[in-house]
Amino acid sequence: MDIINNLLAYGWWVGAAFIVIGFVALVKGADWLVDGASAIAKQFGISDLVIGLTVVAFGTSMPEFVVNMVSVVEGSTDLAITNVLGSNIINTFVILGLTALVYPIASQKRSRDFDIPMSIIAGVLVLIFVAIQLPFGEETRGIGRIGGVVLLLLFGYFLYNTFRHAKDHPEENELANEEVKAIPTRRAVALILGGLIGLCVGGELIVKSAVDIAMRMGVSEAIIGLTIVALGTSLPELATSVIAATKHNSDIALGNVFGSNIFNVFFVLATSAMINPLPAYDGIELDAVMAALGSIIVWMAVKTNKERAVKRWAGALLLLVYAGYLTYRLMSL
Repeated sequence: MDIINNLLAYGWWVGAAFIVIGFVALVKGADWLVDGASAIAKQFGISDLVIGLTVVAFGTSMPEFVVNMVSVVEGSTDLAITNVLGSNIINTFVILGLTALVYPIASQKRSRDFDIPMSIIAGVLVLIFVAIQLPFGEETRGIGRIGGVVLLLLFGYFLYNTFRHAKDHPEENELANEEVKAIPTRRAVALILGGLIGLCVGGELIVKSAVDIAMRMGVSEAIIGLTIVALGTSLPELATSVIAATKHNSDIALGNVFGSNIFNVFFVLATSAMINPLPAYDGIELDAVMAALGSIIVWMAVKTNKERAVKRWAGALLLLVYAGYLTYRLMSL
């Protein structure tokens, strides 16, 4: 949008305002899209369980997905990678850290045995892809189309396992999924259209503004992606988890966070790489290690106590490690 570029010329404050507006548009757009799509699916006789595992689950990762699609189309590949890695780092270290401080986070067996290990694998795979140059025509280190295919295949396995688990354990589904509300068809269609518009406008505002601010401040797109953009796209998970913790219902936080982490790498990053290969940037190895380390700390925390919970000490540890990491990254500019 040329009008956005013209307005950004007035100063950095315009970009900052656009980013805030963009995040609001992203969050509301995702909410409207999920509500409208869920209502339409309900009218076709699709169960609440299937809707929760598909439409709602995809909806929580729509902010990251849209920002990545805009980024790769416009050639801002560093922003595309750091948006995903940064979101996963913030999800694990900040969101779970804050949530555990408010109220210890209980864990379900599936989270301990499948979701958390899958999140660890996601970070390790990204590290492998960027640490070596793959054969079969990959020109540079990074996540190329072959890496994207590998990640997408694992995403297919994740979906299969999730549906199979949901079918075998219906008692867990009743606790984890809310009933989909019935909405008139016209309103549902309007919500879908409004949601798509909000997502597209929000994504465009955020990407263009983030790139402009990075240029004005003389910092890399990667740093902007790891901090401002990643935090903004993680706001829905942050709000949901902390509110749940205040109601002593923090067990849903673990599933929300690691489900989002898995979607971000195996679907969002995979799709981005297949559209436009994502070359490595300075510091990506540390970011990939952090994405895996957060999941490892949580996994160890729930495995080392009888309650199988992320207790307050683990929440404090997550926040301290993140503070040290962020300080190092900013001092390395």
